[in-house]
Amino acid sequence: MAADRPSRPSQARQLIGGAAGNLVEWFDWYAYSAFGLYFAANFFPKGDALAQQLNTAGVFAVGFLMRPVGGWLLGLYADRNGRKAALTLSVTMMCAGSLAIACAPTYALAGVGAPILLVVARLVQGLSVGGEYGASATFMSEVAGPRHRGFLASFQYVTLIGGQLLALGVLILCQAMLTDAQLTAWGWRIPFVIGALAALVAFWLRRSLVETEQFLAVSPRDHGSLMTRLMAHPRALATVLALTAGGSLAFYTFTTYMQKYLVLSAHWTKSQATSTAALSLVVYMVMQPLFGALSDRIGRRPLLIAFGVLGTLLTVPVMTAIGATIDMRDGFLLIVAALTGLSCYTAISGVVKAEMFPASIRALGVGLPYGIGVAVFGGSAEYVALAFKDAGAESGFFWYVSIMCAVALVAAISLPDTRANSRIDDDRAVPDPAAAG
Repeated sequence: MAADRPSRPSQARQLIGGAAGNLVEWFDWYAYSAFGLYFAANFFPKGDALAQQLNTAGVFAVGFLMRPVGGWLLGLYADRNGRKAALTLSVTMMCAGSLAIACAPTYALAGVGAPILLVVARLVQGLSVGGEYGASATFMSEVAGPRHRGFLASFQYVTLIGGQLLALGVLILCQAMLTDAQLTAWGWRIPFVIGALAALVAFWLRRSLVETEQFLAVSPRDHGSLMTRLMAHPRALATVLALTAGGSLAFYTFTTYMQKYLVLSAHWTKSQATSTAALSLVVYMVMQPLFGALSDRIGRRPLLIAFGVLGTLLTVPVMTAIGATIDMRDGFLLIVAALTGLSCYTAISGVVKAEMFPASIRALGVGLPYGIGVAVFGGSAEYVALAFKDAGAESGFFWYVSIMCAVALVAAISLPDTRANSRIDDDRAVPDPAAAG
């Protein structure tokens, strides 16, 4: 049986192959938000800027509705057919979604068909990203060795942030080379063309990956009744959901929504907001492996608790201060301060969740509750924030984020440290209640 398995590539090659595809996936996903300020008027009837952004944010949130479905379907697929197969499938779907947006007609040409096509494309992308997170977290955690698992697995968020940063980088280049009128008319299509082409490269890279030893060690019997086996882990599922609720809401608040917040509330120019957001993301990306390495020394639980405490206590004052600042340097420092606390969660998000489940249900266990949490809380962040602002109660959104960070704090306090109690190499299946009956 061992002779039938492919020779094992280097750990670096495996991690690079997985991370490169993850980078492309998230670039495609974030390009929508980065260029939303420009293409909103092309897909929705004329109205004030806030109304158009609410519509655009609503479609962004709709894409998140497919995240739980993607986490479920591709989680099942990854646990039955392998991590490599799931990662290859997810990047293929992302390519299709990006290509559809790049070629989509405007409202002036297709009427209501334009926003409908936009929604369908975002649903496909949501399905893709929903499956990507669980499969990617599982793959990278299984490939990484136990000694440096937090450090190596943190590159999932390095590439996730890198995808967002590349999307902003493309936006900055377009802003420098094109006028606002050109960006609004046709320039917004550029990142989606780039994303579709890059996804083809990622597909080729992922085809060269080799399946993880942990998946290969699972016996064929353990691939059956996956949902039944998953339900035998209610505490782990609830913990992943609670951590994701607070972590993803804070993440999308201080990254994706921040660009619009600086324009609509702090009254910065679009270029000022984009440049500051991009620079803060560079610092944030560099933080991830540092905090991942720290978790290998002191454990995962202390970092999660730190995130919960900082998010609960500081969200309201930091967001209030950012909205009142007119100085780019001060705004940048405030955003970086918030992202430093957030790094205590994001750097170890994937590995913590992967360490909670045995190999036979790991991708599903990570992907499904994550998809639910990020769909309900992370995906709706922009829309909820803009709705609070439209109602004249913008600070209510800050308190909402703070409360959800407190929920994550409760989950972190009740969680045994996953570094010391990791199930990454636990290949024993949970007893099947149906079989026992």
